[in-house]
Amino acid sequence: MKRALVSVSDKTNLVPFVQGLVELGYEIISTGGTAKTLEAEGIKTINISEITGFPEIMDGRVKTLHPNVHGALLCVRDNPSHVAQLKEHQIEYIDLVCVNLYPFKQTLKKAGVTHDEIIENIDIGGPSMLRSASKNYRYLTVVCDPKDYELVLDELKNNGDTELATREKLAAKVFRHTAAYDTIIAQYLTEKTGEKFPENFTMTYEKVQDLRYGENPHQEAAFYKSADPKYSLANAKQLHGKELSYNNIQDGNAAIEILKDFAGQPCVVGLKHMNPCGIGVGKNLEEAWDKAYEADSTSIFGGIVATNQVVDTPTAEKLSKIFLEIIIAPGFTDEAFAILSQKKNIRLMTLDTDLDVNAKLKVTNVNDGLLVQDADLKLVTVNDLTCVTERKPTAQELEQLMFAWKTVKHVKSNAIVLVKDNMTVGVGAGQMNRVGAAKIAIEQAGEKAKGSVMGSDAYFPMPDTVEEAAKAGITAIIQPGGSIKDQLSVDECNKHGIAMVYTGIRHFKH
Repeated sequence: MKRALVSVSDKTNLVPFVQGLVELGYEIISTGGTAKTLEAEGIKTINISEITGFPEIMDGRVKTLHPNVHGALLCVRDNPSHVAQLKEHQIEYIDLVCVNLYPFKQTLKKAGVTHDEIIENIDIGGPSMLRSASKNYRYLTVVCDPKDYELVLDELKNNGDTELATREKLAAKVFRHTAAYDTIIAQYLTEKTGEKFPENFTMTYEKVQDLRYGENPHQEAAFYKSADPKYSLANAKQLHGKELSYNNIQDGNAAIEILKDFAGQPCVVGLKHMNPCGIGVGKNLEEAWDKAYEADSTSIFGGIVATNQVVDTPTAEKLSKIFLEIIIAPGFTDEAFAILSQKKNIRLMTLDTDLDVNAKLKVTNVNDGLLVQDADLKLVTVNDLTCVTERKPTAQELEQLMFAWKTVKHVKSNAIVLVKDNMTVGVGAGQMNRVGAAKIAIEQAGEKAKGSVMGSDAYFPMPDTVEEAAKAGITAIIQPGGSIKDQLSVDECNKHGIAMVYTGIRHFKH
């Protein structure tokens, strides 16, 4: 008679799976709560203590760590020496292992959880059994995911055993499962002990969905989320529209990052190719949208819109009049949703604004490596600014300068942003020189450049950017300062009566 060892925390579809095993002639070995669940359904089990000849001890910390278990799992069955040793020690084969692990990740998220409770939810015996069984997949089947129960039962019923290829795939899934489990534990303890850049940097992500393609149709792609997503697109819920694309996700993420810096005021971000084409702040959502749209009504076509306000009817009516790929918001009123969902393909997504917004580290992949740095969370207030020109900015200019500084942080370097009346009016992104970025922003702004303020993500190495600002009628500039030729730009500002302030920090975005 074949034997199955069953010990699970997640009991989803467990009973019908084990009933199927019993009908196929399997004896069931089990532990603790799993045994109680099965026996309550009339399924006879053999307690693990009968196999080990030793009771569970230390509140269940030690129950399956025994040669009678791991010998049964690790025996190479076509090795005469292994088989002889099993017989010598009266150890019987175990042919199937169904195990999943203590809910460590779920425990971390519990309100008021203590460190001791977290530590108690580190599974030891479970991963050991899974790893032993998976190492020996040529001879036995291992299942860690309830989604695989049906596949295993079907093959057992149809073939008398699982296919070798199936056992190999299930073993690979186990090692991914235990690696992810250990990674979450390592991340918790690493963070608790204050290690920011440890000798090994481990990460784990869960698959959200396959994507139709990547950046281009010839590239395959998928979307994964972290084990603990925060205020990010990975934690958004899609209510309507076709599936997200790779580029949609990139752009949606960039839009959300911008919203984080405009918390506490109605804000709309319009975004295209990971750069903002329009940002507007208003007394309500409709006004904020009007400003974001007016900022660049051409580029917003086919773009992403994100807001920190519930979408209402007046705003929905305006949004519905142009082609948009995605709208991300905390919610939609019933009428607003009805208006927008008339468009078949538009993605309508909600994201809880109460989620923690600040990821502490920024991780970027390069070929065969990762770059890891502190996230750019440095905040600048009006009190941090240093005025370096003869004319100081007015209170209104200061407000617009702070808007420009929040925005330019999210524009690809070299970056220049022009702001007026709580909206962007010109954006120059990703240029090889700063004066080129300024010319693009000024050209885009047109007549709106006059009376606007300018934000630059890094210092001016020459006065040429200020010269362009003066020609356009820009009245104030915010930039980090720090060039050895700073005084040339200061002198140029004084020449034209432009106020200029330094932040003391830069916002490169590569």
